Amino acid sequence: MIFPLLVYLHIAETGKNIDHASDLLLNGGLVAIPTETVYGLAANALNEKAVLAVFEAKQRPFFDPLIIHVPDIESASKYATFQDERLKALAEKFWPGPLTLLLLKQESIPGLVTSGLAQVAVRVPDHELTLQLLRAVNVPLAAPSANPFGYVSPTTAMHVEKQLGDKIDYILDGGACKVGLESTIVGVEDNKLCVYRLGGLSLEELESVAGKLELRINSSGDPKAPGQLKSHYAPKKPLLLGKAEALIKNNSDKKLAVICFGNKSFENNITVFNLSPGKDLKEAALNLFKYLRAADDSQADLVIAELLPETGLGRAINDRLKRAAC
Repeated sequence: MIFPLLVYLHIAETGKNIDHASDLLLNGGLVAIPTETVYGLAANALNEKAVLAVFEAKQRPFFDPLIIHVPDIESASKYATFQDERLKALAEKFWPGPLTLLLLKQESIPGLVTSGLAQVAVRVPDHELTLQLLRAVNVPLAAPSANPFGYVSPTTAMHVEKQLGDKIDYILDGGACKVGLESTIVGVEDNKLCVYRLGGLSLEELESVAGKLELRINSSGDPKAPGQLKSHYAPKKPLLLGKAEALIKNNSDKKLAVICFGNKSFENNITVFNLSPGKDLKEAALNLFKYLRAADDSQADLVIAELLPETGLGRAINDRLKRAAC
């Protein structure tokens, strides 16, 4: 008799058990955590072996630094120094929230977390389940987005399970993310307040508190902050960026999916993902990664996307689309 070969796959458990998640993290495990921006893949930031496992699970290059998550400003001050009062003012106004600050790291933070840089990216996430977890573990959590490196960021626990369920220990399910774009990253360089990554907090909101900001959105292979690499947030299918009508005409021999914004209509044979028919930028930000993922899972051969107005969250959405199209 021939017996079938049985293959046992590890699939991460999903739930809301903070005590279990805390135990796993304090023992070097990997736990996906919900935030208001996207789901993160968390490890104890003070445990180099656990941090290394994050890089390995994501296949993330070691020169791309990580963000550490803490429950409040006081906790941030244990692991980093606010080198400028404008950064402290931003933290006081927008934490918890979709803002990451580049602060001078203290010795307790391993160089692996910062890719050898003197500054560490820090934020306080605006999600009660993860704030409870951060208070329970009482250590900073290094947590980049919980997806394979370069792919579309996850905004639900199911997205994490689909992409990394065989590589992590637990998924803390906090429901769908309410912002849907990664955090805005701000630091100080040459005494100027700089934005290194556009995200869920607009320039207008930041400048209302801290004054003029300078954009230093890097796209090289030598990032100063997380999420700066040129090719990032990308679906597996090719994505073209431009005027939809012209791109549709030039690719009429292919099955197409279109990601658009505002009052748009296309031929019936085209799959349409409208980020916000009513031109609401917050709704568009919330839908971006979900629709990039849906387009990638569709029957389309090619994804076409149009840029949004360069204002408010539109800048961050356009930044993600441009990196996805590289």
